[in-house]
Amino acid sequence: MAEIEVYGLSCNTRLNPVGIDDKAPRLGWKLRSERRGVVQEAYRIQVAENAAFEGGLAWDTEKLAGDRSVAVTYEGETLRSRTRYFYRVKVWANQGEESEWSPAAYFETGLLSGEEWAGADWISYALPANEEGHEPIAYLRKAFSLDRPVASARIYATALGMYRLFVNGETADDTSLNPGWTSYEKRLQYQTYDVTALLREGKNAIGFMLGNGWYRGGLGWKKTGNYGDTRAALVLLQVRYADGTESIIGSDGSWRGSDGALRWSEIYDGEYYDARLERKAWSRAEFDDSEWGNASSYSHPKSALVAQESEPVRIVNTIVPVSVWTTPSGETLLDMGQNLVGWVRFTVRAEAGTVVTVRHAEVLDKHGNFYTGNLRAAKQTIAYVCSGDGEETFEPSFTFQGFRYVKIEGIAPEQVPGRFVGCVLTSDLQAAGQFRCSDPMINKLADNIVWGQIGNFVDVPTDCPQRDERLGWTGDAQAFVRASTYNRNVQTFFAKWLRDLAADQQPDGGVPHVIPNLSIAGANSAAWGDAAAIVPWVLYERYGDERVLREQYASMKGWVEYIRAQGENEFLWDTGFHFGDWLGLDAKENSYIGATPRELIATAFYAHSTGLVAKSASVLGFADDAAKYAELRDNVASAFRAEYVTPSGRLASPTQTAYAVALMFDLLEEGTRQQAADRLAKLIEEAGNQLTTGFVGTPYLCHVLTRFGHADLAYKLLERREYPSWLYPVVKGATTIWEHWDGIKPDGSFWSDDMNSYNHYAYGAIGDWLFGIVAGIDADASEPGYKRIQIRPVPGGSLKFADATLESPYGEIRAAWHRRPDGGFDYNISVPANAAANVLLQGASKANATESQQSLDAARGISNVEETAEGLAFSVGSGKYRFTVKR
Repeated sequence: MAEIEVYGLSCNTRLNPVGIDDKAPRLGWKLRSERRGVVQEAYRIQVAENAAFEGGLAWDTEKLAGDRSVAVTYEGETLRSRTRYFYRVKVWANQGEESEWSPAAYFETGLLSGEEWAGADWISYALPANEEGHEPIAYLRKAFSLDRPVASARIYATALGMYRLFVNGETADDTSLNPGWTSYEKRLQYQTYDVTALLREGKNAIGFMLGNGWYRGGLGWKKTGNYGDTRAALVLLQVRYADGTESIIGSDGSWRGSDGALRWSEIYDGEYYDARLERKAWSRAEFDDSEWGNASSYSHPKSALVAQESEPVRIVNTIVPVSVWTTPSGETLLDMGQNLVGWVRFTVRAEAGTVVTVRHAEVLDKHGNFYTGNLRAAKQTIAYVCSGDGEETFEPSFTFQGFRYVKIEGIAPEQVPGRFVGCVLTSDLQAAGQFRCSDPMINKLADNIVWGQIGNFVDVPTDCPQRDERLGWTGDAQAFVRASTYNRNVQTFFAKWLRDLAADQQPDGGVPHVIPNLSIAGANSAAWGDAAAIVPWVLYERYGDERVLREQYASMKGWVEYIRAQGENEFLWDTGFHFGDWLGLDAKENSYIGATPRELIATAFYAHSTGLVAKSASVLGFADDAAKYAELRDNVASAFRAEYVTPSGRLASPTQTAYAVALMFDLLEEGTRQQAADRLAKLIEEAGNQLTTGFVGTPYLCHVLTRFGHADLAYKLLERREYPSWLYPVVKGATTIWEHWDGIKPDGSFWSDDMNSYNHYAYGAIGDWLFGIVAGIDADASEPGYKRIQIRPVPGGSLKFADATLESPYGEIRAAWHRRPDGGFDYNISVPANAAANVLLQGASKANATESQQSLDAARGISNVEETAEGLAFSVGSGKYRFTVKR
């Protein structure tokens, strides 16, 4: 009998999370088997407070019939705060296999009620600002003694500002930029640290560095104090001793404070660190803090506190510069070889008072000199004043930079090589997929999309990581969210961000342009605010957890009702400000907005979001709402046709984006859609086989062309090397995705200084087409989370092969094709256990297709074989398959 193995246990999609405040967490697991067609028929979950599962269990499902292995809600005893729970799973499969118990995994609860923070108070320590208005970073500490052996200890900490936590001179963990960026007035994350190994019997100390961060620092074109003017800390240490007793040490007025070597820090501008002012061992117990002052109590509510929701920000990689050289203007530069986000760690040896300055830039000018014009007011500069005490190593604490090139000032050029390394900073999300094909340029494009995502997924999905912006623009997020799911597991990342969207949503349902909201940025643009509906639906479709729809449903409805209330016609959205087809190439001169009428785009997205609300209502069992919003969607589509489609079926605005959105959202009468798609193809051909779309049209263009029989044209767009195209930046040496198609012009000049990011993921939405169409891996919303996979590869262009893998909630999916010498194709497909796939092989028939050299009717695991106009359609169960289609 074939064996089956349970692996990959997760809690809220995370591996062994510590400090959650979810009272009904969702558990998941994956299955592994060599047999084809494996389906789980029953499962058993046990949850206990010990890894041996001895004594009473918190939950034992016994043997439960069912194939669910994703987002299984905990329904055991009421979870207790500050408790580690272990869980394990065994399953029974459809041919009678019974697995062994899985290895145990765990989750640990944080503080599940606000009353548990009673042992800690908000504290602050004000410091005088310098002549430029910069207040030094506050250094806070608390010395204490423990008189018994420690069994376990946790610190729960947060800040109004950004903080770093130390225990007995050691950093509490390897995370950065805590407590992250949220809608602070309504939602403030706290972090949980396991500090058991850092404490000892006897004297101990906690150290806490407190900077401005997103809370108090300059944001949104450097406006300060967006959330508050006072930095504050909240820290709670809870110790459990070996004898079973406990003690609590919390932040209060007995904590001591001072300034120190870090003189100031700002996210956009960088840091200034004077090592001559270092207070050695300041976070150790033996440090003499008699000259320090007492912290002040600060009145601030604790009601907004929530546990860390997504994976934290970490340094996930380090990069050694590929070269060090002197520019024509005499500057000493490092080339990291990659446009990255993070900071530089360096080691220097110099006399006391020597200032080492590290400046960051994305590109060089056409003469090969350091270029910072596109940073606008952001300085992206680290200044380090040497102590003169031998070799000194430094890296920033409360800022990050977007850069490929680094200018070093203050030390001799010969001292630079080997002393500087780039630290890659991002939300530490699990890797998901990889795309490869026969064209190295397209592979580089796929890599650039990933690097753009890594660099802009720094706790929130930002538009850019380098200039004086770095905001959670909703339009960029919704355009890219589908592609992002192929590169990383973004479920918790976007779920966190969506909670802030709902928190910042206006009372009338309007949605700010950026999330977390900054009032200076505005609100309520079509294709931007629609993130409220689009992103939750994509998460549901790709991860199979309906909780995101349930949590966000009121927000989704609120957005649609906001639109409905605009203007005189409830079925058209023809009022208000809209970004339109942002950066469309058919824009008028000196305009950022493409030629497609903004009201057309607004009404199209109105219909799309309304349709998603109707689908979500159906999933959640809200039948009345499902019918209501389905009818509303149909009325909006009818109004769209009446307003923007001629009697002959032509769009009144003959732009690529107009046709792309109308066809993508099924707004045209079914009988006219092919004709409209043919017109779109003709528009592209008349433009020289080049696109003219911006942020709105680009994500859909190749999808629509492929769907309506113009895959050859979609491939021409993909493979085009000349401007404008996805590969033009690759030709120009890009290592991330550009904001503008011509961020660097063919003659080496720049599009502009005003708005020209070289790490801007929106046009990376083509990654969705690479995975979903070229390779052919897509989800099916009727069985979400890749329970039912759609595998419909579309070979084309000059590609000789394409190969994609995706780590889904059920395990690894693979879809690969390779051209045969006879003009046919070989296909390799892998479907994880407890999942199945609908497969379509284009141009195949029963007569010319085999699986492992057998007819499809004879092959195991294959069913529902049907010849269609497009090719051979069939279903497969789990397993690995090799198909050959001969010509």
